[in-house]
Amino acid sequence: MELRIRIGGKDASWALMKGHRGLAVWITRAMVRAVKQLLVFRLLLLAILPLLFVSPASAASGGATPTYEASEYGLDKDRYAKFPLPISVYEETENEEMGIWDKLKERAGAQNGFNVVASIIFLCAIIHTFLAGYFIEMAHHHEKAHKELIEKKGLTGEAKPHDGAKDDVSFKANFFHFLGEVEAIFGIWVIALAGAILWFFGIQANDIGDGFNQLKGYIGKDVNYTEPIFVVIIMAIAATRPVVRLAEFLVDKVAKVFGGSTAAWWFSALTITPLLGSFITEPAAMTIAALLLAKKFFDLNPSPKFAYATLGLLFVNISVGGTLTHFAAPPVLMIAQKWSFGMSFMFINFGWKAAIGIILSNTAYFYYFRKEFSGLKKQVSQDMHIPMKWVDREDPIPLWITIVHVLFLAWTVVFAHDPVLFVGGFLFFLGFTQATGHHQNDVNMKGPILVGFFLAGLVIHGGCQGWWISVLLTSIENEWVLMIGSTVLTAFNDNAAITYLASQAPGLSIGAKYAVVAGAVTGGGLTVIANAPNPAGQSLLNRYFEGGVAPLGLLKAALVPTVIMGACFMLLKTPGMTQDPQPVEDAHDAEHFEGTGVFEGSGTFEGSGRIEGTGTFTGEGTFEEAKPAE
Repeated sequence: MELRIRIGGKDASWALMKGHRGLAVWITRAMVRAVKQLLVFRLLLLAILPLLFVSPASAASGGATPTYEASEYGLDKDRYAKFPLPISVYEETENEEMGIWDKLKERAGAQNGFNVVASIIFLCAIIHTFLAGYFIEMAHHHEKAHKELIEKKGLTGEAKPHDGAKDDVSFKANFFHFLGEVEAIFGIWVIALAGAILWFFGIQANDIGDGFNQLKGYIGKDVNYTEPIFVVIIMAIAATRPVVRLAEFLVDKVAKVFGGSTAAWWFSALTITPLLGSFITEPAAMTIAALLLAKKFFDLNPSPKFAYATLGLLFVNISVGGTLTHFAAPPVLMIAQKWSFGMSFMFINFGWKAAIGIILSNTAYFYYFRKEFSGLKKQVSQDMHIPMKWVDREDPIPLWITIVHVLFLAWTVVFAHDPVLFVGGFLFFLGFTQATGHHQNDVNMKGPILVGFFLAGLVIHGGCQGWWISVLLTSIENEWVLMIGSTVLTAFNDNAAITYLASQAPGLSIGAKYAVVAGAVTGGGLTVIANAPNPAGQSLLNRYFEGGVAPLGLLKAALVPTVIMGACFMLLKTPGMTQDPQPVEDAHDAEHFEGTGVFEGSGTFEGSGRIEGTGTFTGEGTFEEAKPAE
């Protein structure tokens, strides 16, 4: 006889023949569930209660009125949160006599020390990426122990009486696995940053409601998520079967010119796809290159050293390969319009140097690992009756389907700064893949979404790091030192953030501008966070590295090509290293000064316009005539 009771939406059953023991077990489990629900309710209550005490003033401050207007503070757009302070606010209280350390101390104390706390949280996130492998190992340990436990207690899906029942899961195992997902780390630490925001701008100010408004203003309005969204879409399209097969066809043609061997494929893939990134964008190039290398190289079981060397080459090559144009590489895109770094300027001063650097780096690693190519072999299953997987089929794809995919890819690239357009196009693309499903593989969104989550977390944290990065970039005069400094900084922040912060500094010489961009693209392969496409490559190739990609292993592998690229950019001289493409009249506000008076300021006066009269002319920017008293 069986008694079935329904409590809280779940069935509980036990056999009466087992007596009171079964009843006691069921009651205990019901009580545990009730306690858990009570705890969840209390947590939700704690989260909602502060909102009940939001003052009317705080609610009003969360409106549409910006805290810092773009025109007044020299920003690219209006900002709504009180933090981070615009760079121009710091510069108002600084002078040329202050050294780097003095400026950093002054800025560190701003807003009651929030800058320091935000940077410490960012540093913790970076350290966390180095510990990701340890969390994965802990997750595997708990998974193994949990599997033994559920088999012993009969909690597996097979042991349960319901159709389609699932195994009991281990919260600990999933928790540590989540902590070990590199793509999730910066998003996890956004929680800590949110707590700091609520503390400094809510609790300390005795207005928790305003703290929530500042958090909403920063994350909801000030941070631009266009690039993370774009990377999600472009990754998904670039990874589809027709696009990958097209890229494979092109690389195969080039590889056959050099014999069609594994070595020729390796060299061709690491040369062509990064340069292709200048036209289809770096995230798309990274996705295609990683998929091709996974199939033609990593599946052949290279040694760990060779695998890391190839990964380091890929990351560095992709970072510099987008410099043939002005729209494909994120760090170039950030300054292209403001500094007048157009397509011709980029190709003449960066593009061909990047191509030479890629070939030299590939040649150096090819020569070093030349003996290992002959030992690359794919593991063959002992059971020859196992059919080929559907996703690995080699049947031809109609040309018109490939052309439509390329058009969708082009649409996404052209409207890369208009999320409504490229997301809308992607929805139509998904419909097309359904209509041609027998020529497609499933559009896998897990990897792209994780990468988008990674980049979103990175831009949230990166927006609070300008207070110290801008000081280092604008306080170095030697171009070699500035290039090296920019390269090193890129390893600890997204390279697009480095060039963006440099673009906010007034009066940079063309030599300094060139050095910053060269350093930013050169250092883009040193770490996973250095360049926006890197998380995409890691997501696709992570399974080929035991315990995941180790940050130190990637850093060591990328050092040699990074040095080669830096040398190419700085030693191969071109006019753009000394001649600013920006028209003189656009370099500074043109003013017409007439009359007598004193025009004062700090620095050397530069600009265009007619200056008439007597007095001292010093400074930079907008100068107003001091009218004589009547």
